[in-house]
Amino acid sequence: MKKNAECASGKEGQLAWWQLSLIGVGCTIGTGYFLGSSIAVRSAGPAVLIAFIIAACCTFIVFEALAKMSAEDPQKGSFRSYAKKAFGRWAGFSSGWVYWSAEMLIMGSQLTAVSLFTRFWFPNVPLWIFASIYAVLAIGVVLIGTKGFERCENIFAVTKVSAIFMFIILAALALLGFLDEGAREEFPRTAETIFPHGFTGLWGGLLYAFYAFGGIEVLGIMTMRLKDKKDASKAGTVMLLLLVTIYLASLALAISIVPYHGFHENQSPFITALETYHLPFFPHVFNGAMIIAGFSTMSASFFSVTTMLVTLSEEGDAPKVFAPKKKGKFQFPLSAMLLTTCGLIVSIVFSLLLPGKIYEYITTAAGLMLLYNWLFILFSYPRLMKLTMWGKIKRIVAMLLILLAVTGTLADEASRPGLFVSIGFLAIIALVILKVRSHWKTEAPAS
Repeated sequence: MKKNAECASGKEGQLAWWQLSLIGVGCTIGTGYFLGSSIAVRSAGPAVLIAFIIAACCTFIVFEALAKMSAEDPQKGSFRSYAKKAFGRWAGFSSGWVYWSAEMLIMGSQLTAVSLFTRFWFPNVPLWIFASIYAVLAIGVVLIGTKGFERCENIFAVTKVSAIFMFIILAALALLGFLDEGAREEFPRTAETIFPHGFTGLWGGLLYAFYAFGGIEVLGIMTMRLKDKKDASKAGTVMLLLLVTIYLASLALAISIVPYHGFHENQSPFITALETYHLPFFPHVFNGAMIIAGFSTMSASFFSVTTMLVTLSEEGDAPKVFAPKKKGKFQFPLSAMLLTTCGLIVSIVFSLLLPGKIYEYITTAAGLMLLYNWLFILFSYPRLMKLTMWGKIKRIVAMLLILLAVTGTLADEASRPGLFVSIGFLAIIALVILKVRSHWKTEAPAS
């Protein structure tokens, strides 16, 4: 979830709770849902609806914890600052770099997704060519200035929601018999049809349901801009209720049209569901909407990872070379941008070497890195806030659900490489901490 510039508008203390809810919806809906839900359906079958309900409950608990800490002690670094305050500099360093790594992977996931969407029109063109084109365009957005682009971000957010509502309406009309005869599947009613792969299938698909809700980290930061900080939980509740409603409605309709094994991880389930009907406009309009939404999120993620790297550098948790260099009256983070660009290049190389599985691998790793940061939030929560007994129970439940989603990757053979990638990132961060801890002891605390 994310994590993008469309979430960065609004002045401090000027947002009403409902505005934060709408911003949260725009921040959260992305290629993780438009495409990643296919992987979840393939793994869990119709039980994917249960997976999304579980993910939504856990997401709310994590957001509530972050919102309460933000309301009590607003910090520019949000979750990273709270981890540092709760456990020391190593925790702030780890949280910041875990989040940076997650955002890099998310950016690669989005880059791959929009390339896959474009192949809907040009199926014979190699994936890496589209990935290269979109990467260059994203870099161009950063280099030439983005005032006009940022004004369009709200439109892009509306595009995402509108695309889902368009599918819901058309799918409902199809099931009611108002469209030409096409595919139709009897909605599962027995345990065998709801859980075609048993608990293991639900377990393996849980991570991708969580990934569709990624983005609450940004909402924690946006809490500082609420008129009344106590409204943060209300904003999160309304946001999640809206997301759960449109997620469950659209997925239930898709499963009612096409059997779960008819979905493919490289195609949006919503296009798959209606492509057998005589709707020549729908696949193209919907596909275009997904490309616009995915590209806007990917470009904004480019800003996010660059900004995080600059912040880490300024606070002494990254090499000073990544701090912005002054050019006249302006500061330009050239080194940070170059490193971020290298991340895009790596995604392009992998799309060349592993065109069939690259999206699933990157998405798995990105989702896991996000969940690792959610654990940081939940660990920091009781150290900084006084919890009621009910609050303690919810926190433990959320941590268990996150661990369930993380370990679920072991149940899906296709997801395991992503798990190993995420563990590799954690190992690198841990090794760096071991190397620099002695240096931290000899210097003044970073501001």
